[in-house]
Amino acid sequence: MTTNHESRSSSGRPSISPAGAPTAPQITLRSPAELADALPYMLGFHPTDSLVMVAVHGERGRFGGRLRVGIPTAPAEWEDTARQVAECLIKGSERRGDKPDGIVLFVCQDPAGGESAQRVMTRLRPLAQRVRTACGALDVPVLEALCLSGGRYWSYVCPEADCCPAEGTPLAVPGTSVMAAAATFAGLRVRGSLKDIEKRMSPLGGAWATEQEQALERAAVSLVPRILDGETREEVGAQTLALARTLMRRLTLAPPAEGGPRADDWDDALLGHDEAAAVILGLQDREIRDIAAEWMEGDEAAPALRLWRALARRCVGAYGEHAAAPLTLAGWVSWSSGDEPTARIALGLALQADSEYRFAQLLHHACNEGIDPEGLRQCLREERRRREPRRKRTAAPTRPPGRRSGQRRRTSRRTEGSGR
Repeated sequence: MTTNHESRSSSGRPSISPAGAPTAPQITLRSPAELADALPYMLGFHPTDSLVMVAVHGERGRFGGRLRVGIPTAPAEWEDTARQVAECLIKGSERRGDKPDGIVLFVCQDPAGGESAQRVMTRLRPLAQRVRTACGALDVPVLEALCLSGGRYWSYVCPEADCCPAEGTPLAVPGTSVMAAAATFAGLRVRGSLKDIEKRMSPLGGAWATEQEQALERAAVSLVPRILDGETREEVGAQTLALARTLMRRLTLAPPAEGGPRADDWDDALLGHDEAAAVILGLQDREIRDIAAEWMEGDEAAPALRLWRALARRCVGAYGEHAAAPLTLAGWVSWSSGDEPTARIALGLALQADSEYRFAQLLHHACNEGIDPEGLRQCLREERRRREPRRKRTAAPTRPPGRRSGQRRRTSRRTEGSGR
């Protein structure tokens, strides 16, 4: 089987990512061990508690679309899950005119609560079998089904004890395989585990959460009535965007010493609770959020992504649904910057926060369909160009000669009330 060096993934609900460009560098995978080692490079991260499916095409077994979904904790849900993921990947590939000739299946879950890795493999076997049956019902065979747990792998397909011992086979040491070398040469990297990436955008806990929720409550009392009032909504929007830009400048001037969770701790310390609350509530307005989405490239992208992640972590307690806006913006900036694995995870989390959040739905679908984000980038650039001259014209309005400002406001209000 061959795969190209292009990282694809999905998060949250079942979703499909398309095959990479046919001109991409290729490497041949000849064994279950090599398939298991290649999985993080195909997705861009180490999947945890995940069911992953990869479409296979042609006589040489070219890898196509990939799908990842969390493993349901209740076995009663496995039947429906198997049917849904099979239909999602196979029918999604058919819509592109290329029905898979086979499927490679991975179930990935580490032991917990004293359970052995071998026990995990045995417990998840019925799930793998249901997926194989569901794919077979759509006339697409599962060519290989692997369980990855506790640093070992098992094949659910191979019947040979010599090839697949009961205790499993150790996975290759990270970074030592042919796939790792090829991925490094191509400039690809594995961004840690799925849990690591999700944690960077998950709500804070402890005293931070308590103080942040109190700040959100204070901001809601102050800001929400103003947002609902047509006269002050534009003012709130301008204040929100100005504060967000101030926070981005602060983050730019104070880069973290290292990446990962420690960088997030650094960013959290740079944002005040009241500042974060004001921007979070302001972003609930669609027009404000759309303007913020324009900060998706150049020098603005990196501080914007840091800000959106930090704000998502501040959506705590009763304000969990508010995370949909900053998570969607984080997903958009990641996608626009070429980090599709992180984009899919962020957008999946946004839909977990609010399954009806339309912007996240559209971006999640477009990212999974392999649509080039340049079209949306161009639209946002054009909207920004149109708005800038208008903003400059209205920044310092002139008053008609001989008319007091208070008189002008009263006239304006009478006009609005008349319905004209």
